[in-house]
Amino acid sequence: MEDWLIKTAWPMTPPLPFSAFHICFSLFGLSAAFTLAWLCRRLPQAYRVRLLFFLGILLALSECYKQMFLYYIVNGRKYDWWYFPFQLCSIPMYLCLILPFAAKFGRKWERLLCTFMYCYNLPGSILVFAAPYGMMHPYWILTIHSFMWHILLVFIGLLIAFSGMGSVSWKGFTGSTGLFLACCGIATAVNILAGPYGYPDMFYITPYYP
Repeated sequence: MEDWLIKTAWPMTPPLPFSAFHICFSLFGLSAAFTLAWLCRRLPQAYRVRLLFFLGILLALSECYKQMFLYYIVNGRKYDWWYFPFQLCSIPMYLCLILPFAAKFGRKWERLLCTFMYCYNLPGSILVFAAPYGMMHPYWILTIHSFMWHILLVFIGLLIAFSGMGSVSWKGFTGSTGLFLACCGIATAVNILAGPYGYPDMFYITPYYP
């Protein structure tokens, strides 16, 4: 496993914000996400749910690769809790994976998950391209992974917005806010429990930093 990861550890000088790499990759990726989301908006509901589930699998597989790369290549077989996959931009991976099962308990649960990804993940995934400091890495694979991850989040949010899978009502927003607060609670628990073992900062609300 480690030998295979070494073969993909292509070093790079981290690109600067608003460099040609940043601007070109962002414009192309966001344009592609918008176009594909617009084209997919009229797919049947069941197909859209399956598409989001497939994207959840894709995100999960890429996250597993990232975690192994960080563990073996970047950190020398030591786990870095800073990269534990429970930041706000990680949540769509989990929600897409449980979306088909949530629908079995009622349409409202499916709409709740979609509304969360529309209200909270879409704006954040767009704005991160304006301040991409955390996406630039000294390895090509990590930098491209970070850009592609957030482009996929934009696609997911736009697909939900264009197809009406989420709710634009006040009730829908308050429901998604409740889910957000629950995630904040989990993030805080991770920050506290893992605090003695590293530098976790899930949702950037750890009590160990001012």
